[in-house]
Parts: sequence; structure tokens; C-alpha cells
Amino acid sequence: MSTRTDRFAPGDRVRTRSLDPDGHTRLPRYARGAVGVVVEPAGVHPLADDRARGRTGNPQTVYHVRFPAAELFGAGDHSVTVELWEDYLTPVEEDP
Repeated sequence: MSTRTDRFAPGDRVRTRSLDPDGHTRLPRYARGAVGVVVEPAGVHPLADDRARGRTGNPQTVYHVRFPAAELFGAGDHSVTVELWEDYLTPVEEDP
């Protein structure tokens, strides 16, 4: 029986990490440092970055995160949804 709980819930505002690792990552460059909203969890999977390096890695929640196109590309009135592993995300604290 799993006791795992998701760190983020639908509607949570999150920021992607601004990391630039050597080798493979599933965090697109255009989404690094961007703020989006969690749409839904999308399963639990080992971090693809670890698997590309031949490591087993611990499974973690993957999320669908929606970003305004303007946040990612500086323009656009549409949104873009990206699947992102929990390790790529940090919470955005609401302004007091």
C-alpha cells in the first residue's frame, strides 16, 4: 500500500526550476523559470533524466502544468500544457 501524496494539487501556482543540467532533461528550455498552474497529476514515474543516465531513480509524480504562452514566449494569447516531474517544480507563494 502506498502512502505517497502529491506535493501539488490542481490550481496550485508553480515555477519551474532554472536548471541547465549536463545531458538529458525533460524540462524544456523554453519553460525554465516560468510560472504556470497545475492542471492535474499525470501518474507516478521515475525521473526521465535519471533513466537516461542508467539510474533507477525514485518514482515521483508527473504533472500537467499550463502556462500562458506570453509567460513562455513573450507573446501569444493561448496556453501551453507541459508534462513535468515534481523535481522540476517549486511552489509560488501568494502575495500577502
